[in-house]
Amino acid sequence: MSSRKERPKTAASDTNLTIRALRRRFADKSLSPLEYWLALEDHIAAWEPSISALYLYDPEAARVQAKASTARWAKGLPLGPLDGIPVTLKELIATKGQPVPFGTKAVELKPAEADAPAAARLREDGAVIFAKTTCPDYGMLSSGLSSFHPLSRNPWNITQNPGGSSAGAAGAAAAGYGPLHIGTDIGGSVRLPAGWTGIFGFKPSHGRIPADPYYVGRCLGPMTRRVEDAAYSMATLSRPDWRDGTSLPPNDFNWMDLEIDMSGMKIGLMLDAGCGLAVDDEIGGAVEAAAKGFEKAGATIISAQPVLTRAMLDGLDSFWRARLWSDIAGLEEKRRDSILPYIGDWAKAGADVSGVDAVRGFNQTIEMRRSCGQLFTMIDALLSPTNPIISYPAEWASPTNDPARPFEHIAFTVPWNMSEQPAASINCGFSRSGMPIGLQIVGPRFDDMRVLRLSRALEDWTGGVSAWPQPPVT
Repeated sequence: MSSRKERPKTAASDTNLTIRALRRRFADKSLSPLEYWLALEDHIAAWEPSISALYLYDPEAARVQAKASTARWAKGLPLGPLDGIPVTLKELIATKGQPVPFGTKAVELKPAEADAPAAARLREDGAVIFAKTTCPDYGMLSSGLSSFHPLSRNPWNITQNPGGSSAGAAGAAAAGYGPLHIGTDIGGSVRLPAGWTGIFGFKPSHGRIPADPYYVGRCLGPMTRRVEDAAYSMATLSRPDWRDGTSLPPNDFNWMDLEIDMSGMKIGLMLDAGCGLAVDDEIGGAVEAAAKGFEKAGATIISAQPVLTRAMLDGLDSFWRARLWSDIAGLEEKRRDSILPYIGDWAKAGADVSGVDAVRGFNQTIEMRRSCGQLFTMIDALLSPTNPIISYPAEWASPTNDPARPFEHIAFTVPWNMSEQPAASINCGFSRSGMPIGLQIVGPRFDDMRVLRLSRALEDWTGGVSAWPQPPVT
């Protein structure tokens, strides 16, 4: 095993290579998976004390994996398209032999019996899984705050929140911890932190990436600095798995066919979510500017009315409170009291939700689906803000920091989970304070490629994020 003194020298810029660039260098032997990992390990060491993105970080195990990958590449026999590529998984995604704390002190730590589908697919293809990433209690906050993990922070400004619940994954991607990080999303948990950290977050059609456990609206998605890295990973991640009863059939997509002709396309522009927090003027301006780019490319931009109502959002709130309370009501009091108070107080209200009211709340997810479907009879894709506000303090549990108003920030993102449509967040500018602004792109159900292609087009026009954040001076 290599010590720091024995490590081969690699340029710092090597840590920012795309997956395909890494594969080319692995193949021509100008860079090995082990050399790349060792350079990345130093990069992570410079960042992690400031942002606390990782859980179960194991550089020694990563070196072993990278060394094995190096041997395979030396023989010209990589296991699969992600062989030697460092990857993280959100801690909600089980990895065999490691605990799944669900971001909370309330859970008894037990080793997982098997890899969840995404972890299994990554291992089959030879990826170097070097850590899990942090999330808040039960994944029910858009925040880096947790009763179990250290506070995760936004790399663009460590006084600010990365969002969540895929908080650590977003921070790791923005800070350059390798090209690929896998998050989960039930109401925006991939896209919201992607928007606040300036990265690309892709929530594919429901069932495209198998999940275990699966649930209404729950998806997995890649979180990356570049669209092509997310697209490239989909061939691996989207292989079906019997454990997800909603898993889609095998696909034969060419995930790297990212060219698109927008001539004649009708693209909706939604600047009002129908409820929730008001959109900051800077965000609205950046989204409108992005829409003009699509218009110049040949699309017709159509003003889109909201798909969400207050009744829908409040119904979902009641249903989710009841659902979480059903999970934690049986815990011994000491464990239940260890839950982050914001989440504990929110969930306790679920005890007062009757069975009838819980069903009524669930039925609002069907109303969301209906409303989204109706809109897409008139448009081919949709643009909107990802987040309504620029940023909020790292220590806050949510953008409102008020458990009585827990979901005011998800009004643009949650409908597309319930309608099972693909949606992504991509950076479309920066605020005067220097924080990233996210554009959400939504496509028709099952047409994941349309979202990726439109995202890549925007990235090509803007050049992506030209200067990524640098580690704070400590």
